[in-house]
Amino acid sequence: MVDLAQRSVSAVWHPCTQMKQHERVPPVAIDKAEGAWLYHSNGRRMLDAISSWWVNLLGHGHPDIKAALRDQLEKLEHVMLAGLTHEPVVLLSERLAGLAPGDLGHCSYASDGASAVEIALKMSFHCWANRGKREKKRFAMLENGYHGETLGALSVTDVPLFRSVYAPLLAAVDRLPTPAPRAGESRGAAAERAAAALGQHLERHAEDTAALIVEPLVQCAGGMAMHDAGYLRAARELCTRFGVHLIADEIAVGFGRTGTLFACEQAAVVPDFLCLSKGITGGYLPLSVVMTRPEVYAAFYDERADRGFLHSHSYSGNPLACRAALAVLDVLERDQVLARNRETIDWTNRRCDALRARRGVCNFRNTGMIWAFELAHPDPQFSERARAAGVLLRPLGDTVYWMPPYCVGIEEMDFLVDAVEKLLP
Repeated sequence: MVDLAQRSVSAVWHPCTQMKQHERVPPVAIDKAEGAWLYHSNGRRMLDAISSWWVNLLGHGHPDIKAALRDQLEKLEHVMLAGLTHEPVVLLSERLAGLAPGDLGHCSYASDGASAVEIALKMSFHCWANRGKREKKRFAMLENGYHGETLGALSVTDVPLFRSVYAPLLAAVDRLPTPAPRAGESRGAAAERAAAALGQHLERHAEDTAALIVEPLVQCAGGMAMHDAGYLRAARELCTRFGVHLIADEIAVGFGRTGTLFACEQAAVVPDFLCLSKGITGGYLPLSVVMTRPEVYAAFYDERADRGFLHSHSYSGNPLACRAALAVLDVLERDQVLARNRETIDWTNRRCDALRARRGVCNFRNTGMIWAFELAHPDPQFSERARAAGVLLRPLGDTVYWMPPYCVGIEEMDFLVDAVEKLLP
């Protein structure tokens, strides 16, 4: 009988994968998962050190999320959100508005991060158009940034591996320096340098710029490049001064990944658009949301249909996904998860002192529940060797990182760091 991995290669086009590689390394068949662990179909287990692409916030098989979904299944699985509504989407929208910075609210829902970015880009342009400023149609992005792989989101992404082949299809955007430090540069100095470049750009191009899009504190897919919160403060001040929207893409870094519920909190700034996804449902169901400020919402409020924001998704605000998200927020609050994470972060950073000093480790860094470093000597088989050692890691080029679910304890983190140390030359 052909095993599941072989059948998958024959039937499934796996994401972010050169399928020919599976001739040498077949996909790992996962039979079940519990807490921070994934279980192979052969019975072996593997630590999910990257939260299954950063979505599994609280651990696999969380009883509260499963109970919420069972309850919702008995009531309502889905209904269109155009002209209708339901309790889970209202409760979630109210809850997010109470938790998010400043006056963000009026949640617009989609199913994934790239779709949320598309909403924010379109909404920004349309907002300016409704105000009679149709010339504001360009966007500014940061060097090394990543915002998704649909065409609009890819236009503001600066990762060549994903972008280059599709460049002829993409909108023209302005690429600005990243606030992530260069070699030998402090985070503070890098933030000041990038903020100065942003100011110079807006002085020249604010009239035709709709928005600046940033990943607050950590540019994840761009190699876990971490920057100082001072850049966000400067960006907010400059965007306000020059009349440009600020889009905060917290798809990967929201819900506690950087140590606070939202990364923008660490800079005490309120963006014009806040994009959220990934951990919002704990990895149980697809959901994304864009939150906006009242003045943006007011620009669309009109008798004319063409001045409304008519963007839609069939599964916008799905009741099951919203119930999962509400359960996640309940657990974060009830169990004081972010406070517990701080203990895990402090212990792990102490445990990594020896790893930080290893000859093959460069630029070891940490923000919240995200750790990363570069390999001095590239190892194309690092991910494969990590899986053999019982750890799911998926390096970004030469950048090894881990971003585990919040259920990890000292024992799991010790196992993870020990495994990484043994994988180094």
